[in-house]
Amino acid sequence: MRKVIVSNLISLDGFYAGPAGEIDWFVNIPDKEFEAYGIKLMESIDTMLFGRVTYELMAAYWPTASPGADDQKVIDGMNRSAKVVFSKTLKKSEWNNTRLIDGDAAEEVARLKRQPGKDMVIYGSGEIVSALASKGLIDDYRIFVIPVVLGKGKSMFAGLQNRVNLKLMETRVFQTPGVTLLRYVPSDNKNT
Repeated sequence: MRKVIVSNLISLDGFYAGPAGEIDWFVNIPDKEFEAYGIKLMESIDTMLFGRVTYELMAAYWPTASPGADDQKVIDGMNRSAKVVFSKTLKKSEWNNTRLIDGDAAEEVARLKRQPGKDMVIYGSGEIVSALASKGLIDDYRIFVIPVVLGKGKSMFAGLQNRVNLKLMETRVFQTPGVTLLRYVPSDNKNT
């Protein structure tokens, strides 16, 4: 069965975006080591899951990204992968390989997990993370703690209705600028 992986950067105080959705506090984070980790993740997935806001940010950037700013493997992976966007307001998409879903995210993801293919990843998209975590549909949480305190912002677990017990599987400190990976799986996951 395919897995759903969350791969998100958060501030030290637990926010994946500022109060207005701003992510300017982590634009200079990637270094070669961090980028290599992202490429390895990209190679293990074939589908990205998004909410509307994150999708629109990504769709505005990746189709015209250049190798001078980003690794070509990342650019290719972002543009090649299937994209599933959960939105009740978005009516069309221009980014290739995108499918819009205005129904229940948990039902669709449960269906996708049963299909053949590589794993799926969620970048950003806190409401989707919360909705899927509530239903036990997330298999792997890869949380990158950025050494900054925002004071206020958006939590990727804001809508969570019940506790999710997790087991720490990996920690890693990246060279620049002290980004720390905390990787967890649900503690009742049979693959631990």
